[in-house]
Amino acid sequence: MPSKAKKLTTSELSAFEAQRDIGAELLQAIREMKAGQGQIVYSAATEARKKTGLSQSQFAELLGVSVRTLQSWEQGRKQPSGAARTLLAIASVNPKAVLAALDH
Repeated sequence: MPSKAKKLTTSELSAFEAQRDIGAELLQAIREMKAGQGQIVYSAATEARKKTGLSQSQFAELLGVSVRTLQSWEQGRKQPSGAARTLLAIASVNPKAVLAALDH
């Protein structure tokens, strides 16, 4: 699990944003991607789904959640809790076990 970062106060966030040069950051990111220095990081939900080979709609149905919920997990906007997190862990370690559940 990723460590939780300290949340910035409103004034700290404003000060940070004021000193940023978004254009320069974007250009640097493009240069790094072109040079092959970029790194794709998948969420636990994306990793688990990809290992099963299922589409988002198929995987969401299997887990009993909406496609929108799965997308929120995959994009890191929300974190799965409880049983969903356990199912994702199982799917990641043993995708065949999760796929077998489709047959029942």
